[in-house]
Amino acid sequence: MRKKIVAGNWKMNTLPAEGVELAKGVARGKGEVCDCVNFIVCPPFTHLSSVIESLKGTGVAVGAQDCATEVKGAYTGEVSAQMIAALGCEYVILGHSERRQYYGETSETLNKKMERAFENNLKPIYCVGENLEEREAERHFDVVKAQIEEVVFNLSEEQFAKLVIAYEPVWAIGTGKTATAEQAEEIHAFIREVLRSKFGAAADDCAILYGGSCKPSNAGEIFSKPNVDGGLIGGAALKADDFLAIGKAF
Repeated sequence: MRKKIVAGNWKMNTLPAEGVELAKGVARGKGEVCDCVNFIVCPPFTHLSSVIESLKGTGVAVGAQDCATEVKGAYTGEVSAQMIAALGCEYVILGHSERRQYYGETSETLNKKMERAFENNLKPIYCVGENLEEREAERHFDVVKAQIEEVVFNLSEEQFAKLVIAYEPVWAIGTGKTATAEQAEEIHAFIREVLRSKFGAAADDCAILYGGSCKPSNAGEIFSKPNVDGGLIGGAALKADDFLAIGKAF
């Protein structure tokens, strides 16, 4: 059985005290959700330490939203994988569509970040997905395949075993367009086939999360699909009740 994962990407939201309260709310309600579900929260860098402290012993894991390409040095404003790991982070989100779109992250950049993450025993949540123009041009399969081949195919089998993939239909986020559960399953199944071409049967153990405006009202239908193993949740992760309700969809 593959892991069932519900990961919350808080993005640039909440102040430190609010983040601790949100994390505690998730921990308090976790007992009402099937213990087959692995909860992860990914606060801003500023709250990582306090959120990790507040979640000790609860079984809720913590991830960072990004890490630097370099180990250390004169890189003002950057946060290294080693720093994140030293706080007690277990996961790190890499290649999120917003990082690709707003900060020009490329496969070259992400290969370096992936290397830093594994050097520090962090488990990457690697994001892939196509934008509206690419979807309408029916290039979505090619785009997603390239994002996997150019980064994930560089991993060893041991590294791949620790990887989580998150598919983001960028075209369905904030555009008023909606990806159906069938569209989600189609691309998730495709991703697994691409992974299988490189890693064989190990691809069947890789958790692939859906990251397209997943909320309590649609989580059940999306998570019912055989190749969807959970969600990378944005807005709905900012309310503990909504986040937990998505976990209950399993």
